[in-house]
Amino acid sequence: MPIRTCLTLLLLSSALLLHPLPSHAADSAEVAAPDAATVSTATESTAAPAISEALPTSLPDLLKALTSASLSDSVSLVEQIAASGRDGLPVLEAMLAGELFFEPTSLQLIRVSEVAGSKQSSDALSGASLPELNSDNLEKIRINNRLRTVLRNLLGRIALTAGSAEERAAAAVNMFATLDADSLPLLESALANEQDASVREVLNVGLAMHAVSNSSDDATKLSALKQLEGRLEPPVRNLLASMLSEDSAYSAEVKDAARSALASIDSSIQLYRFAEQLFFGLSLGSVLLLAAIGLAVTFGVMGVINMAHGEMLMLGAYTTYTVQLAMPNAINASIWVAIPTAFIVTALVGMLIQRYVIRYLNGRPLETLLATFGISLILQQGVRTIFSPLNRLVQSPSWLSGSWQLNPVLSLTNNRLYILLFALIVFALLLLVLNRTSLGLHVRAVAQNRAMAQAMGIRTDVVDALTFGLGSGIAGIAGVALSQLTNVGPNLGQGYIIDSFMVVVFGGVGNLFGTLLAAFSLGMTSKFLEPLTGAVLANILILVFIILFIQKRPKGLFPQKGRAAE
Repeated sequence: MPIRTCLTLLLLSSALLLHPLPSHAADSAEVAAPDAATVSTATESTAAPAISEALPTSLPDLLKALTSASLSDSVSLVEQIAASGRDGLPVLEAMLAGELFFEPTSLQLIRVSEVAGSKQSSDALSGASLPELNSDNLEKIRINNRLRTVLRNLLGRIALTAGSAEERAAAAVNMFATLDADSLPLLESALANEQDASVREVLNVGLAMHAVSNSSDDATKLSALKQLEGRLEPPVRNLLASMLSEDSAYSAEVKDAARSALASIDSSIQLYRFAEQLFFGLSLGSVLLLAAIGLAVTFGVMGVINMAHGEMLMLGAYTTYTVQLAMPNAINASIWVAIPTAFIVTALVGMLIQRYVIRYLNGRPLETLLATFGISLILQQGVRTIFSPLNRLVQSPSWLSGSWQLNPVLSLTNNRLYILLFALIVFALLLLVLNRTSLGLHVRAVAQNRAMAQAMGIRTDVVDALTFGLGSGIAGIAGVALSQLTNVGPNLGQGYIIDSFMVVVFGGVGNLFGTLLAAFSLGMTSKFLEPLTGAVLANILILVFIILFIQKRPKGLFPQKGRAAE
């Protein structure tokens, strides 16, 4: 044997003697117990006990433990937080959104969200706003894909079992688009504990959709399809449409049943789409009514073609904006202050216009038209000088925001619904003023026969000023309503002056019921034509119709009666 080989073997033998390999038998029977010093050192090196060994029980302790938990331990923690019901819901939502942070010293959980390009901080549990914090001093709660999946399931479970009936039904509908094997136990568990009939119906729809997609029995699928007939939720319709595709593996009988269910859904959708168009038409008609009703009063009584009437709407809208600037912390109450303020401001402006311009032009309609057109330009420029040419945003009160959801395909926006009711109230009040007050009696007398009213001792100049102020004030109230639908700008009234004149002429000059009928008729006609022809062509067709109508009935739908009408 070579000397080099012998030396190598000798060195290996020495190494094995000095450092023996670990014995496998020692792993099972002869493991040496660690000494007390080792145990003490290991205990002191751990700042907090392992989450998996002993979970906290109270919600505040769970939230504090979340700040130091590992990703694997966070799963158990969020499950414990979810067990507290809706109390821990804000924290779980912030965590899923990736907006959950904590302050290292106090361990307070903070939600940091970005709104309009700026970061806003709030308490993650209570939602209370916090002063501006330095994000560098905060640490983020980490999550991964596994934790996101767990959070989504937990949030769905909380929503299905807690909250109002509407919230539970909405949570069930939200699950329709992502039904899978994990969703089935949640739906079945929620159905077993649900007492509300409407929510149970929604849950049964989810189970029926799952049966249609996953069952291998055609009888089960046919039974489930019967439950889906007439359901308006978009995921239900999408499922039925996918069943009718050429590459679907469903039998002919199942496809026929799906086709029948889809036809019933489409029929209901068409009906509700018609109702939605009708509502939009009534909403536009209410705006036209508010804009035209004041013009109907002044035009009917005085025969004045007031081209500055649109600027009264603009002044009413800017009054609403100014009131909100004066009441920044009371937006909900500012609208109730803006309505009478806008009426007073625009009524005074209208009376000044009548007193110092229009009364000198009685009987000269062309000069009156040109004078009021010049006044409209002056008012627009004055607003540009005071408020700048830029549009201004008027905030809507909380009760005007949102919509009234009647079903999954039909919702009525609150602002348009309230403006419709508001227009009818203003119309009723104006009728009350004209029919039950001495001012209304004088206005009707002057409108029917000015010379005879003057001979009876009625001061027609005062009646003219008050009538012009009344019409302008109503236009100002219309501006308050418009401020809740669109931005406020110097040209706001220009888009409604022509429409207002069309409403007055179509309904009959000086007739309020004719104005009401004309406003809603033109509003609904416009909304039903727009999907077919476009907005511009719809307006052209309406204008052509009114021209042809006036050729046949020059005095409108409801012409004035009596000797003065001639």
